[in-house]
Amino acid sequence: MSAPTTNQKLLDWVAEVAEMTTPDQIVWCDGSKEEYDRLMQLMVDSGMAIKLNEEKRPNSFAFNSDPSDVARVESRTYIASVKEEDAGPTNNWIDPNELKETMKKLYKGCMKGRTMYVIPFSMGPIGSPIAKNSIELTDSPYVVVNMHIMARVSTEVLRLIEKTDEFIPCLHSVGKPLAEGEKDSRWPCAPLEDKYIAHFPEERLIWSYGSGYGGNALLGKKCLALRIASAQAHDEGWMAEHMLILRFTNPEGKKYHVAAAFPSACGKTNLAMLQSTVPGWKVETIGDDIAWMKINPETGKLHAINPEAGFFGVAPGTSEASNPMALASCASDAIFTNVVVTADKDVWWEDMGYDCPNGGGTDWKNNAWTQGMKDADGKKILGAHPNSRFTARADHCPVICPDWEDPAGVPIDIFVFGGKRTSTVPLVHEAFSFDHGVFMGATASSEPTAAALDLGNVSLRFDPYAMTPFMGYHAGDYMQHWFNMGEKLGDKAPRCFYVNWFRKTDDGKWLWPGFGENSRVLKWMCDRVEGKVGARETAIGLMPIDGELTLDGLDISAEDWAALMAVDKDGYKKTLADMKAYLAKFGDKLPAKISEQVDALEARLNA
Repeated sequence: MSAPTTNQKLLDWVAEVAEMTTPDQIVWCDGSKEEYDRLMQLMVDSGMAIKLNEEKRPNSFAFNSDPSDVARVESRTYIASVKEEDAGPTNNWIDPNELKETMKKLYKGCMKGRTMYVIPFSMGPIGSPIAKNSIELTDSPYVVVNMHIMARVSTEVLRLIEKTDEFIPCLHSVGKPLAEGEKDSRWPCAPLEDKYIAHFPEERLIWSYGSGYGGNALLGKKCLALRIASAQAHDEGWMAEHMLILRFTNPEGKKYHVAAAFPSACGKTNLAMLQSTVPGWKVETIGDDIAWMKINPETGKLHAINPEAGFFGVAPGTSEASNPMALASCASDAIFTNVVVTADKDVWWEDMGYDCPNGGGTDWKNNAWTQGMKDADGKKILGAHPNSRFTARADHCPVICPDWEDPAGVPIDIFVFGGKRTSTVPLVHEAFSFDHGVFMGATASSEPTAAALDLGNVSLRFDPYAMTPFMGYHAGDYMQHWFNMGEKLGDKAPRCFYVNWFRKTDDGKWLWPGFGENSRVLKWMCDRVEGKVGARETAIGLMPIDGELTLDGLDISAEDWAALMAVDKDGYKKTLADMKAYLAKFGDKLPAKISEQVDALEARLNA
């Protein structure tokens, strides 16, 4: 087909990549339903996709990846900045010229026997002043259909590129050329040593090779929306953050907008789609994963958009009890990867809230599977991979906010940070100031996982702003950018809070019920923003005065509430020691304001 654009820069780039990768044909994507249906049928016919039961799961499909290609590959993900020191200690760095030479050899002829798809997409509502236009070139039809859901794929993007002559180029290949007559595998990919997910921040360029899975291949997601966007945001004076966005509306109709950063396994999607238990208060979802924020010239506040158009959610653990809205989002028109396909062609995964219908089906490795079956060592065989996913359209979420696609974004009132701590950190505390809030986000921590403990790693895992794997430049410069944004915002800066839903008693009982009850904590934050409730000053921040965070109807004893609200100074002193060791790795790039906050915290703990 002839190219549906007049933009010479884009035409030249597509021609250059085609000459290097030698696809059998080039298809320009338009984002239409016809295109989606055609590619899905192509994959069903080839055996790559499984059409699910039309009555139980309308217009939905399941895929099983290669067992070697099941998650983001951090060890093969690179920030190829011109100077090594600009990548910083949290990133893998390779010289950009050296990396390009290596990858060009891999790309040479890599699309032989395949189609190269040209995907024009916008991250954010098309034409929004906060959105970015991009093109992904890929030889994977699985990537195309997922991008249909996760981004805004449209020829309108080509019109905008023709006007601005600007786009972010993203190149992807599964790295599995086909010889003439060779039958394709169900999930083509390259071996681990040939996988590369490369980011060139100065050029705003992404090259990915060898993986067909998730964030390695859907390049609009973590690669563009966080790693490249964070570098671009630093240079242009805005913010690209690993944050959910929600609207919390009070009974009088007053709207508050919250952006929250949590590391993995800390209930981020659950909070984004929260079912409020506070009478008259309502939560609506704007985004479950990423926030792009710019200062609005009219309001002076940070306005945020969700750059994505869908949810790429972890399936295991998603249930009617934990997140009914996420479950409803993937009830139709969804893509499932590495879950169980039941005998009647529905889907199932561990911790879905009920046993697998008929006791089994086909597991994520495409083998016959029975729930409860064990391997030779007596270990239970999982039907769904722990990182199995659903790709669901955001507009299918029953609590999606009516303004989720407002091109101007929504004004952010509150930032929330958190981690997973069974001790020490109380349920909620507020920062003394925005700078103190930046420090809280920079030192957000979780306890080591069971796997880490088995390896003898007993120190806390620090994850600044939940961005450790996603910063496109030096983490110290990244922290400084937060302080710089605070200076620009002045008194219009969001209020900052830190939460910990995961406190336990010494005998392992949860102190806080979590889930929908977390809305009580959000209400206290909104009341603080309004000045409706006071707070008591502690060594770590401002905390609720007894009675001002509503506990009506909850079965929490006075003893448990006291434990939830206690400031464990000895525990915090141990945290402070871990914190200092962690921050030392940033050397002279650590912002002076972070060091000042460390000293101030230490002085308050010792007072």
